[in-house]
Formats: sequence, C-alpha cells, structure tokens
Amino acid sequence: MAKERFYGTGRRKKSIARVYLVPGTGKVTINKRDIDEYFGLETLKLIVRQPLAATQTADKFDVLVNVRGGGTTGQAGAIRHGISRALLQADAEFRPTLKAAGFLTRDPRMKERKKPGLKAARRAPQFSKR
Repeated sequence: MAKERFYGTGRRKKSIARVYLVPGTGKVTINKRDIDEYFGLETLKLIVRQPLAATQTADKFDVLVNVRGGGTTGQAGAIRHGISRALLQADAEFRPTLKAAGFLTRDPRMKERKKPGLKAARRAPQFSKR
C-alpha cells in the first residue's frame, strides 16, 4: 500500500517551497534540517506552524519542505503558503478556516525593478543646487 502524501507549492517574493505532508507526529523538516536548526528566529517558526495550528493538525502530519530562493522571511511565508495548500489536499473542509486566516492567498508583493536614471527603484541621485 502506498503511503499517503499531500503536496502543496508555496511562493512568496523570490522564494519557492515544495511542501509534502506525511501522516506522522508533527516533525517539520526544511531542506533536510530540523526547523529549529534552519530558522533562528522564533517568529519565523511561528509563521511556518500557523496553518497547522489553525486547523489543529500540528501533531497529525510530518512536514517535509524543499525551499529555495529569497531570504528567511520570504521562505517562511512560502512554506506557510505551501502547507496551507497541502492541507487542502488532505481535507477540503479546512478551506474556510485557512481562507479566513488569509493563508491561501498568494502575497503579490515583489521587489520593484530599478529604473534608468535612478540609483535604485525610487532612490534618485542626491540633488545639489550648485
């Protein structure tokens, strides 16, 4: 018998997370490392675990994550998005809870491109009258 695996892709900024939920005890593994080892800040660990806490499934699934690109905050947001999508595959009844919390919405904010004549996206060169 094949083992049940639920998959979800999460994205935020430049980060892309591939998330697998496997029935288990609630262990979160990110890029073959434990969550405590991967994320230093407690707030990032909290962000990752939010969908599991909202649906009361923290001790029912092991979370296996492959994440790449972006910084730590973007990666945490991408993982949260991926876990939420995977939970929907596991049980469609979680949809209202996850939707109300805003975990299913892809955050559209991206880095703004640099414009010609400027030093950054909006930062202009210093102005001097003389």
